[in-house]
Amino acid sequence: MIRVLLAEDKHMIRGALVCLLAREPGIEVVADVGRPAEIVLEAIRCRPDVAVLDSTGLGVAAELNERVPGCQTLILSGRRRRGMLRQALTARAAGLILKDAPPGHLADAIRRVAAGERVIDPSIAVAEFDAEGNPLKRREAQVLRLAAGGSDVPEIAARLHLSDGTVRNYLSAAVSRLGARNRLDAVRIATEAGWL
Repeated sequence: MIRVLLAEDKHMIRGALVCLLAREPGIEVVADVGRPAEIVLEAIRCRPDVAVLDSTGLGVAAELNERVPGCQTLILSGRRRRGMLRQALTARAAGLILKDAPPGHLADAIRRVAAGERVIDPSIAVAEFDAEGNPLKRREAQVLRLAAGGSDVPEIAARLHLSDGTVRNYLSAAVSRLGARNRLDAVRIATEAGWL
């Protein structure tokens, strides 16, 4: 019997997935949670073989692998997003599939990752290969990385031996290149793409 922890922040979707998996032979949902903060503690408590995480739980996948080493992680995503595959692999997820996959695909993916295989939705892999490279220039990425870490313009300028105006120019260029609304949005886009 494959013991599964299911983490999904939308109650109706989580309930539907629990019902779907309850009909699958050899799979038992031993826990279901709605918030990423609950995932690791619940996994420690129930010791699942596979944790099926909504992409909002991607941030705890690496910690889950460290704290519950026998648990494989399968990420469910609602959309294809540039850099998602890299993020999932960096977090040591065993699989990444889309929520719009046929229902039987989830059970098959759970069985495969429980058996030690890696499962990647082919359309996500293709999107990753088709994606453009990092549009940020080296200095723009460096300045944006420091801004993402909480540094303000004067701190970044002092650290990189630049003027405040030059730092603002690099930040503006990064926002423009990424098609972002502002610095915060640029940080989000670049982080999700794996460029920071």
